[in-house]
Amino acid sequence: MTSYKELGLVNTKELFAKAVKGGYAIPAYNFNNMEQLQAIIQACVETKSPVILQVSKGARDYANLNLLRNLAKGASEYAAELGHRIPIVLHLDHGDSFETCKECIDNGFSSVMIDGSHFPYEENVALTKKVVEYAHAHGVTVEGELGVLAGIEDDVVAEHSTYTQPSEVIDFVSKTGVDSLAISIGTSHGANKFKPEQCTRNAEGILIPPPLRFDILEEIEKKLPGFPIVLHGASSVPQQYVKMINEFGGKLKDSVGIPEEQLRKAAKSAVCKINIDSDGRLAMTALIRKTLSEKPGEFDPRKYLGPARAALKEMYMHKNLNVLGSANQG
Repeated sequence: MTSYKELGLVNTKELFAKAVKGGYAIPAYNFNNMEQLQAIIQACVETKSPVILQVSKGARDYANLNLLRNLAKGASEYAAELGHRIPIVLHLDHGDSFETCKECIDNGFSSVMIDGSHFPYEENVALTKKVVEYAHAHGVTVEGELGVLAGIEDDVVAEHSTYTQPSEVIDFVSKTGVDSLAISIGTSHGANKFKPEQCTRNAEGILIPPPLRFDILEEIEKKLPGFPIVLHGASSVPQQYVKMINEFGGKLKDSVGIPEEQLRKAAKSAVCKINIDSDGRLAMTALIRKTLSEKPGEFDPRKYLGPARAALKEMYMHKNLNVLGSANQG
């Protein structure tokens, strides 16, 4: 068994307490490979932001659990080499079983999410509680979920959203002992978060999604004052990357995300962790497409992954500085 402390990582307990008091959210960026990880660490060191490195089931299958564990250790050492040892969390995103969560805890993850939201309420409670008991015995923090987000992200698929019921949150948190709670207030997974008929168009023809249900968030905050809340599916889907992908041969139709001003508003509340995955995929794909289109003879991966990494770093710095408010909090 490997403890996360051996890897130079931290859990989320103190980070979330500071974030709730400080009115900012900690970035939770998904990664699958070295270039994404380099961009995340570079951006967070330069902005002095804490960071949650998120690993989905798809990432574990793609990159191998042992390699991911050592990449996280390397990330901690890399941050120190860059001049600032920021707090780094290695987090399992959308764990689907007790066994998956246990495996990650035993392999150095400092935080896990158990997603029982697709089960009946009592089953969700029982599963989440079981994970919490094992995780807390090893100093690992746990995120649970109430409500269902629509959309597709790796193996997480749901056609319709189910908003979190504020009437359930006190019971769920008290019975399970979770350290944070992912809720559903109108975000969704993927780059196509909403159908065009759900949106309006601005003067430039850009689709504008329906606003988040801040009324539900406020009710939850009243029932769980100061408790850490998490938003999944919170990519803003930057239109410059969608345009670039389509300009250089891609076919992304009606891609729309969560407006950044709404995410900034959420970050000033009890929302202290905001998950961003699709934006990283879009930025990386856009720059790779652009580079290979402009230089069709290029076959050195460093020559097209390098510009993609630079674009990722720039985007993550923007998120920390202007959206999440996490800069200078690490």
